[in-house]
Amino acid sequence: MNSVKKVNRRDFLKTGATGAAGLTLTFALPSRLAAQATGSVARLNGYVHIGADDSITFVSAKSEMGQGPLTSLSQILAEELECDWKKVRTEMAPVDPKLYGPLQGTFGSLSVRTSWQPLRAAGASAREMLVEAAAQKWGVNKSQCRAENGAVLNTSTNARLTYGSLAEAAAKLPVPTTPALKDPKQFRYIGKSLKRLDTPLKVNGTAVFGIDAKVPGMQFAVIAKCPVFGGKVASFDATKAKAVPGVKQVVPVSSGVAVVADNTWNAMEGRKALQIQWDEGPVAKWSSPGIRQMFADLVAKPGAVARKVGDADTALNAAAKKLDAVYEAPYLSHAPMEPMNCTAHVRADGCDVWAATQIQTAARQKAAQITGLPAEKVQIHTLFLGGGFGRRGGDDFIADAVEVSKAIGGPVKVTWSREDDMQHDLYRPASLTTFKGGLDAQGNPVSFMSRTACPSFAGMQNGVDRAAVEGIADLVYDVPNLQVEYHQGEPGIPTTYWRSVGYSQNTFFTESFIDEMAHAAGKDPFEFRRGLLAKTPRALAVLELAAEKAGWGKPLPAGRARGISLVNNIGSFNAQVAEVSLEKGKPRVHRVVCAVDCGEVINPAILEQQIQSGIVYGLSAALKGAITIDRGRVQQQNFNTYDPLRMDEMPVVEVHIVPSHAAPGGIGEASTPTAGPAVANALFALTGKRVRKLPIRPEDLA
Repeated sequence: MNSVKKVNRRDFLKTGATGAAGLTLTFALPSRLAAQATGSVARLNGYVHIGADDSITFVSAKSEMGQGPLTSLSQILAEELECDWKKVRTEMAPVDPKLYGPLQGTFGSLSVRTSWQPLRAAGASAREMLVEAAAQKWGVNKSQCRAENGAVLNTSTNARLTYGSLAEAAAKLPVPTTPALKDPKQFRYIGKSLKRLDTPLKVNGTAVFGIDAKVPGMQFAVIAKCPVFGGKVASFDATKAKAVPGVKQVVPVSSGVAVVADNTWNAMEGRKALQIQWDEGPVAKWSSPGIRQMFADLVAKPGAVARKVGDADTALNAAAKKLDAVYEAPYLSHAPMEPMNCTAHVRADGCDVWAATQIQTAARQKAAQITGLPAEKVQIHTLFLGGGFGRRGGDDFIADAVEVSKAIGGPVKVTWSREDDMQHDLYRPASLTTFKGGLDAQGNPVSFMSRTACPSFAGMQNGVDRAAVEGIADLVYDVPNLQVEYHQGEPGIPTTYWRSVGYSQNTFFTESFIDEMAHAAGKDPFEFRRGLLAKTPRALAVLELAAEKAGWGKPLPAGRARGISLVNNIGSFNAQVAEVSLEKGKPRVHRVVCAVDCGEVINPAILEQQIQSGIVYGLSAALKGAITIDRGRVQQQNFNTYDPLRMDEMPVVEVHIVPSHAAPGGIGEASTPTAGPAVANALFALTGKRVRKLPIRPEDLA
């Protein structure tokens, strides 16, 4: 991802329009909406094609990881287009910066947020062009015509022309610069739980995931990688590997040594027989205890200031009550169900890549870099993703396949085993944060101070990685004096974005420490938070709704307790109440009540699915997840040693949506960070033991 050029928000949203057989409309939101019927220079997020058969094809520039953009983005478009939902089809877009912008990808829960206005404008523009085409054909004023369910009606004569019959004529008309958008009261698709368009494909087996890619004449490969991060091949002997039936070639690549065979199993067997000597490099000196100590040493001294409000030091010294704590979280693997894989075919005149990728631009740039081809000669074919969570935004698995294909002179599929995937991930970084808090005589917070040591994974600016302190520096609560500092700790373990990014660990830290402050103040944790949110009414609303629906303050059966947490991330507000007990000394989560305000809701069913999914991910991290390092090596190998939440451990989840017509926020990552602290705070209420280190261990509660 480091090779991806940064773009500003305006450039990212730019689009335009193109005419072809039928009507193809691309969409934009530059300084002012400007679309052209032949726009070869327009930059787009996507486009819609209306066929002569009245079909509507939505070409999506967003990857489908199971989070639902194929459906939700189509709903936005169909709403303003006034088309027949039954005739909507979807396909994945190729990489094209002129059509889809300079950074084409799916990350940061941005799909709906960045497509909301452009897609509405695109649908409305197309609708107005179709209405105008019908008016001209009938020789009547446009005001006599109305778009309805894939056709234009003449309100005077009841004559009807379908979109397909009007598409070619409409494509020749100028695109409206300020199309009229529908009043939300008129919505018939937006806000409805329409069935997902990708579900039938996944049920009947026709959905093609990255690992399903098939290319005529392709071979299969796996790669032996150094078990120590950053290590290199010192020497290798391929004699025994080549003797394995089915093995065709053994070739060195930048990430290790590739074994190429007639199927993946034979390639794996060949890899077992491969003899390699590794130069392990400097990361071999690091193990988890040493990394933790490095972080602790860093936070013992002042760091770069990420945010400063008032004078936190002076306020702390004058506080009636002071408290401090140290919180820490481990590295985490993304662990998608589909391990990394990629199929590539490098030729002298071009390169094709078939991949489940989150960032098509990065994949194309990496392939162009390796092959030396111009970017326009590289075609990225985006397939369904069997889970992404930020991991498939990397380009290392793309590089593997492109390098091997270039070396063997033909198409190849490179597949990572589960062990490869877990031990060569780009991880959620480990982090250690110290807190100091001060309360006045009435128990009101007067000072909030934190100092974080964490690897940089989103880039440094003025000595601070903003992602490493998000969820702390943007504290949702109103505290008059606040100071947040950061130290960059770099042991050399590769890191990247993980579902909810810095909020994933920092919300656990801050919401747990806010809970500590509430108890130190002698106040109910819900009421304590409530009193600090007068300036943030949307946050207050979700907090109150979650507490109400969970029955906060009402008696629970013996041996159970509740905990609460809150976050404002990815443009959405989310509060959770967890109900827990101990079963044979182990934490058991029985119920999670979640309230969310994400602005305008496109598809409530998809929203609920994503909230549930995020809670599963957050609970897995809180209760089980940990990647530990021994001499530069990951100790976990598979799901037997990196255990996710199991079906019989899943709590009942209730999702409550705050009605809103605010601009849509993100939802794919909204609920992940609040699950862990809600559980940890409930466990404190139950046991009196404060959990300050993840994952939560039974021995920490004894």
